[in-house]
Amino acid sequence: MKAAVLFTGGKDSVTALHYATRDGFEVAALLSIIPHYKYSMLYHQPIYQCLIAQAQSLRIPLESIGLIDPSLERDALKYLLERARSRYGIEVLVAGAVKSVFQYRVFSEVAGLYGLKLYTPLWGVNEDEYLYSLLNMGIEFTLISITSMGIPHDLLGKTIDKQDVERIISLSKKYGFNPSFEGGDAETLVVNAPLFKYKIALRGRRVIVSEYEGYFIVEEITLLKK
Repeated sequence: MKAAVLFTGGKDSVTALHYATRDGFEVAALLSIIPHYKYSMLYHQPIYQCLIAQAQSLRIPLESIGLIDPSLERDALKYLLERARSRYGIEVLVAGAVKSVFQYRVFSEVAGLYGLKLYTPLWGVNEDEYLYSLLNMGIEFTLISITSMGIPHDLLGKTIDKQDVERIISLSKKYGFNPSFEGGDAETLVVNAPLFKYKIALRGRRVIVSEYEGYFIVEEITLLKK
């Protein structure tokens, strides 16, 4: 069956893509919605240049739309699904939802409007175990934003390793943030994964806004042969 992946370039959407491929879906397109405002309840804030690099590395077409009005979040998804169904004949929508009932409900409802099945392979995973599984799968990621107390700013722009995962899990128990960052506590960017044909190298700088908010500003992206 042909599928499209709701794609942010973060760890969850990339992992969902890998599971979809493993389970026999033909992933025909990556669908990215890019809010031009902060704190969307439904979508992450991907970096468009990074999405292009990831799509090139995956060799999967990228279909994207910018969004400036929060009241049009569902309409943006409808527009992308109409486009993907028309251009690629998709039958399945793949999403990397882990815990957000709100996300799951919206994605399920909108997909149903177009007769699409919703595939969410990460739904309900143990979040501590999930972080370790990413390392075991060879999915390499960094943090590009932090908006919660307790997440170390030195992880911004750093490829996360086992020691970092142990640190994140420990601090999540102390401060109460979600260890997989569901709900927007932090946002991630995948720089390498088994399906990537090229590894992504980033150059940038950290911008610290407050003790609970910081960002990694990407200034240069390079695709490296694996």
